[in-house]
Amino acid sequence: MAQTVIIESPGGPEAMQLVDREVGDPGPGEVRINHKACGLNFIDVYQRSGLYPLDLPHALGMEAAGIIEAVGEGVTHLKPGDRAAYAATPAGAYATARVMPAAQVCPLPDDISFDKGAAMMLKGMTVEYLFHRTTQISKGDTVLFHAAAGGVGLIACQWARSEGITLIGTAGTDEKCALALDHGAAHCINYRTEDWAARVQELTGGRGVDVVMDAVGADTFEGSLDSLKPLGMMISFGNASGPVPPFNLAVLGQKGSLKITRPTLFAHIGDHAACQEMARHLFDKVQSGAVDIRIDQRFPLSEVRAAHEALEARQTTGCTILEP
Repeated sequence: MAQTVIIESPGGPEAMQLVDREVGDPGPGEVRINHKACGLNFIDVYQRSGLYPLDLPHALGMEAAGIIEAVGEGVTHLKPGDRAAYAATPAGAYATARVMPAAQVCPLPDDISFDKGAAMMLKGMTVEYLFHRTTQISKGDTVLFHAAAGGVGLIACQWARSEGITLIGTAGTDEKCALALDHGAAHCINYRTEDWAARVQELTGGRGVDVVMDAVGADTFEGSLDSLKPLGMMISFGNASGPVPPFNLAVLGQKGSLKITRPTLFAHIGDHAACQEMARHLFDKVQSGAVDIRIDQRFPLSEVRAAHEALEARQTTGCTILEP
């Protein structure tokens, strides 16, 4: 049996229930993993609320780290006793243990803790594809990154610094701006006290940035387009403030032949080899010291509702983990 957080219908944090479930043995291409730590991400909120619909009832959670207990037929990159971490579908990481497909489960190096492994996989591989698999970004380029003091943002700040990329961040308090600057942002704008789009133009001498990375969505979309230089790329990869409303594609031409994309991590890691390569790149960044995984909040699995409330209220910085 394993304790597992599920929802039976979409809703607020109160929709989540902690239940006991049979775990069973892994089938072909599967593993059974005993979790030591589970990660918390905004996609969990989207799935819980119904913005990203699930077949119900359904377990929640997209990333975790732990020890492999058993492997099914055909699994060759993992064995019982291995340390492992993952970001993967289907959801179900909010649990003490689970059986799941093995393809996106990655061997975790001995010198990376379970806590950091659980906190970094979804966020860190997101940063990896943003900087390396979406559009060409070169040393000396300038990127605008919203929510720069969040879990993805602090990794992005460090990643950009490690590769000679100028990152302009936005955040909602002076304290969060200071945090982003401490982690490698060249500039950080408090969007509650400044016109951030105008400030971006000022910081770039009126040229605009090469790339915008925007997981906020509705609240920042128009300003993000206005922050790009001609031929710049808008990467919209989340909806923390709600989905971007429909817009006229001709606007992209009017604003300088802009480009826009809406990628997801799970399209990138759907290929086993690509997933493992992305994870190794992330592990290399952490092991080299270029990227540190900051865990600022910890909640017992039984207090998952409080964890979601804090995340939605934007009361968190860095990463949050749930402790089984």
